[in-house]
Amino acid sequence: MEIPLTPLEFFRRARKLHPDREAVVDGNDRWTYRQFGERCDRASAALAKLGVVQGDRVGTIAPNTHQHLEQYYAVPQIGAVIVPLNYRLTAEDFVYLANHSGAKVLCVHPDYFALVDSVRDQMKTVEHFIGLGGAKEGWLDYDQLIEAAPAKVPAVEIAETDLLSINYTSGTTSRPKGVMITHRNAWMNSVGVLAHWNMTPAVRYLWTLPMFHANGWTFTWTVSAAGATHVCLPKVEPLLIYEIINQEQITHLCAAPTVLIAIANGPEAQRKAVRKGVKLFTAGAPPAAPTIERVEGELGWEITQVYGLTETSPFISICESLPAHEKLSSSERAKLKALQGVELITSGETDVVDENMVPVPHDGTTLGEIVARGNVVMKGYYNDPEATEKAFAGGWFHSGDAAVVHPSGYIEIRDRFKDVIISGGENISSIEVEGALLRHPSVLEVAVVGMPHEKWGESPNAFIVLQSDKTATAEEMKAFARENLAHFKVPSAYHFVTELPKTATGKIQKFVLRGSQAGIAAQ
Repeated sequence: MEIPLTPLEFFRRARKLHPDREAVVDGNDRWTYRQFGERCDRASAALAKLGVVQGDRVGTIAPNTHQHLEQYYAVPQIGAVIVPLNYRLTAEDFVYLANHSGAKVLCVHPDYFALVDSVRDQMKTVEHFIGLGGAKEGWLDYDQLIEAAPAKVPAVEIAETDLLSINYTSGTTSRPKGVMITHRNAWMNSVGVLAHWNMTPAVRYLWTLPMFHANGWTFTWTVSAAGATHVCLPKVEPLLIYEIINQEQITHLCAAPTVLIAIANGPEAQRKAVRKGVKLFTAGAPPAAPTIERVEGELGWEITQVYGLTETSPFISICESLPAHEKLSSSERAKLKALQGVELITSGETDVVDENMVPVPHDGTTLGEIVARGNVVMKGYYNDPEATEKAFAGGWFHSGDAAVVHPSGYIEIRDRFKDVIISGGENISSIEVEGALLRHPSVLEVAVVGMPHEKWGESPNAFIVLQSDKTATAEEMKAFARENLAHFKVPSAYHFVTELPKTATGKIQKFVLRGSQAGIAAQ
């Protein structure tokens, strides 16, 4: 008899084999897999008592707390669909997402009560508002609900093609789209991670990545699959990260680019004192080679670059380390580690193709679009057949990412297609220019965009955030760029800013920079 492929099977196994192993740490509170499992079962029963049935959507707005983690088990155990919402969004965003998903229940951390209360009358489908970690008038108390509920999950039959979650994209240029992830999608992604990253019951995983972001890159379930320990981190701060890594003997964590930069540039004394040997997954944007060198060289950690999208559960490639790579210098190895790599063993097919869907040559220079098909690719966009059809043109999912393939078969992203700069007929990768400028010792962050230019049509312009204790001038940056880039790739203007505009998931909003003329003039 076949058993559906679902991450709930990981949880069943962990509870059976590791009942007394520490499952979750949240501040001073700790739960074994037996205790954590019982809480999740009671939460399932409580949701069912409120009328949540198979197929219903349950939204969450919360940081990385144990109550939030419990929803990734409590909700799907009764066949319902979890809808994790980015807590950094606006009240208007929450209204749109709650209504678009048709959420019946909204589970909210107390930090966001006031925001939700200001618009809750506009959330037409929400029948119950639950406080995760506290309550007030008009809100149900989550802990009281699960204390009163039996530790018995209502029986439901789950198919692996059933919806597990609806994850909304960042929506940088339009309304967010609801990515439909199935039980099979998530199971495949988790198994792929376990095949490439050595996770055992000895692993202690720190939640530096938001759980709402693509289901925490599916680590909400992958950590349990390994029988490992979830260590919750409600707020991401470098000093706190260093402290908890030492205190809790952390072995693994994930970091989006902004968090990786923060970790790499924390106070020197704390960096030197932090625990060595931590393994780190990074994705979301190619990390700069200097950042990789600092994290691996100074902190003594091991970085693995992965690539994917919310629409692919999320991983479709990994920069897999090979024995030959060990012979490279640290700087050469850092450049290689910034590549997006090769297919995960479970992700299916990934390719780079031209506009006619013909694979590009493996020459490291011919630009194409990354496309994918396989078991981790989403079911489609929720209530958006037009966007779904466009995304799957030609039978492949289209990423919108421009990339090349090296002779080794390793993929390297050069840009989003909309961010490729065409100057004087030459294609310029903003990512390549950013990587060069990040090697300057005064630069903390940089974004490069194309701006109108009288002679060249458009030219690269750099927006730079400096290290807090460093200075630099436009002339100095230009001279540095000319030493490290082909001259046609050198930015024509340099704009020093205190911060870069970003989406709620930390992606730089280059369209905002392109729309800004302040301080920008062709030189």
